[in-house]
Amino acid sequence: MLDYSDFIAGVGAIAMGSTTYEWILDHESGADWRWPYDVPSWVFTHRELAVIPDARIEFTTDDVAVVHKEMVRAAGGRNVWIVGGGDLAGQFADAGLLDEVLVTIAPVTLGAGAPLLPRRVELRLEETGRNGDFVAVRYSVAQE
Repeated sequence: MLDYSDFIAGVGAIAMGSTTYEWILDHESGADWRWPYDVPSWVFTHRELAVIPDARIEFTTDDVAVVHKEMVRAAGGRNVWIVGGGDLAGQFADAGLLDEVLVTIAPVTLGAGAPLLPRRVELRLEETGRNGDFVAVRYSVAQE
């Protein structure tokens, strides 16, 4: 499950915040660039963002619990992936809608940073592995 190709094959819908969306746009550009995901995607934002023509992206300000129902339907039995930002993943956790956290650790030394999840979420280590130059870790979310 820690191999990206295997992982992404099991994803049927994607959610991300505006910061992750803008990071993708800033770091993945070029003349022939296209949106990297072919599954329905939701961007949670309260801001006006650039629209990518022909991409299956919906911008929303709705609560994660409301959108989660749409995402599960759209995923058609496959996984819903919360990409990037810890705050959005934390909102899904707060609503009891987060069951796994996959972390990829890149070989970069940071002078500062932000917490992985900006709230307390009880995690259990399930798997570790290598994905190219990265360390990948899979945790289950402990349901209380």
